[in-house]
Amino acid sequence: MTTILIEKYAIVILAAGTSARLGSPKQLLTYKGKSFLKHSVDTALETGCRWVFVILGANIELMRKELKDKPVFLVENAGWQEGLASSIRCGLENIESAQLLPDKVIFMLCDQPYVTASILMRLIEKNQETGKQIVASSYKEKMGTPALFHKNLFPELMGLKGDKGAQKLIAGNLDKVATVQFPEGITDIDTAEDYTLLLKKNDY
Repeated sequence: MTTILIEKYAIVILAAGTSARLGSPKQLLTYKGKSFLKHSVDTALETGCRWVFVILGANIELMRKELKDKPVFLVENAGWQEGLASSIRCGLENIESAQLLPDKVIFMLCDQPYVTASILMRLIEKNQETGKQIVASSYKEKMGTPALFHKNLFPELMGLKGDKGAQKLIAGNLDKVATVQFPEGITDIDTAEDYTLLLKKNDY
């Protein structure tokens, strides 16, 4: 069995948005006893990864307070209003400027409540097994987050603009992509209705 060198991996949690469609910070919605933000951080830390970066922007002081005791790197994205791409760039800039060891990065969102440490480890294991430079989650004929990228693709990730994530990059590099089945990944929380349905579905 291949030994996983977890120090070669960083996890970047993209949590800088303003949750405009929801009307309040989705990061602080509670689910199963903790906020989405804490859940995503705890999930990342459960992998044993030392390099966990949380990209913050809107309502940053509330977010800092929520994570005050967590052993993670809190990063302020001053350009968060541009959208998701700015947070991806911000995460990579902080990894590179600190000259850290990781040469692979997993990007995850805090509004996918069914993400677990097991899912993140499956991405890493698939990367080890296949050597593919991208390992994406697959759900309903879609490839998306959480997703892992090798450092060879960092320049392309740094070129992303606007409120789009890395799906276009994934679609343009299919020969470099492996996938992990994560059907529950289709669930993300953008509106109050989404949140209500999540709670009802789980009898919470």
